[in-house]
Amino acid sequence: MIAAFLLSAGVAQAQVLVNPTRDSATVTSAQDSVVAKPKAPEAAKAHWYDKISLRGYVQVRYNRLLESNPDLRTEYDRSVGNNGGFLIRRARLVFSGNVHERVYIYIQPDLASTPNGSSTIHFAQIRDAYADVSLDKKKEYRVRIGQSKIPYGFENMQSSQNRLTLDRGDALNTALPNERDLGVMFYWAPEHIRKRFSELANSRFKGSGDYGVFALGVYNGQTANKQEANNNQHLVARLSYPFMFKNGQIIEPGIQAYTGVYTVTSDQLSNAEVKGGNFADRRVAASFVLYPKPFGFQAEYNVGEGPTFDPATYSIKTKSLTGGYAQAMYAFKLGEQNFIPFLKVQYFEGGRKAETDARYSKVYETEIGVEWQPMPAFELATQYTITDRTNRDGRNLDNRQNGQLLRVQAQINF
Repeated sequence: MIAAFLLSAGVAQAQVLVNPTRDSATVTSAQDSVVAKPKAPEAAKAHWYDKISLRGYVQVRYNRLLESNPDLRTEYDRSVGNNGGFLIRRARLVFSGNVHERVYIYIQPDLASTPNGSSTIHFAQIRDAYADVSLDKKKEYRVRIGQSKIPYGFENMQSSQNRLTLDRGDALNTALPNERDLGVMFYWAPEHIRKRFSELANSRFKGSGDYGVFALGVYNGQTANKQEANNNQHLVARLSYPFMFKNGQIIEPGIQAYTGVYTVTSDQLSNAEVKGGNFADRRVAASFVLYPKPFGFQAEYNVGEGPTFDPATYSIKTKSLTGGYAQAMYAFKLGEQNFIPFLKVQYFEGGRKAETDARYSKVYETEIGVEWQPMPAFELATQYTITDRTNRDGRNLDNRQNGQLLRVQAQINF
């Protein structure tokens, strides 16, 4: 045995002498295989553009069914009345996302805008372009910078993608045509209430979105996509809270107000006899919402003063205004299909500051309809409108039109 051991040792020594490099590498490799740890793959570096989402919707309308008066027009839908036809009312794309843990961006162009007086339609125009900067980790305190919706009125802030009626009520929307302006807003809401706002902002509950429990802001005041025309900015404030009861029902009362100076610019005047200028522009409004679970109710009313055409003096004056609406709805399902029938009545009397000569307007209107959503990507709304509208400006001192029409809108969500 001793001889065999010595013999084997000699053979091993001879192998080392014959090829020392090979054995050294083999030994080193064996040691490495035991000692060295495999490198973990490097995590891909996150880019801000990886966090941006894209969504949107398109609305196509036809308003001429069962029309009783082709001379009846509305300020919010230019395809109502004589020579109207199919219309792409909105074609929106929304780019949004958190580019930083405390910075959220939201950019929304509309590809179907039509300037007043233009025979060419479907221009691209910015609707929203803002950033939310959170002041705390929970994002309960935010500052919104850019062009965005002004926190005045529940229906004004409610997305057209969620709203039941085809157009917003005249009474509050005349305060903020296009609902937006350029400025800086401060929003506050507790974390759990922000989650509640988010849950309500869908097609079933018809929420307005997260505009805080308390909002305070400063903005130009000439409405969206228009330059400031005076040296005064508007101030706005809003307070609202969505109360939840034990049975799951939610109500949201709110109060809001704004004040500022509005300039009726030369491009808004019908002729040289009517003079523009600066006018006081201030309102206060109350809102109440009972979310449809399944029955829902929504009402808003505002009072104030603003520029208004006065036919007696053929001039624009600061005059009082008033008006609001009430809407009842009922949400139910048949299989997987959602239905929400609704009834809305509205009244408004006052000036339309953004229209020609800040025209005087008086509106009585009733809307009866139903929204049908057979699938999340498609909705069809049918609405029968009974309306009585009086407008007075430098071109027509007493234009009263009334009538009925059936309106249909198809909406594609993506």
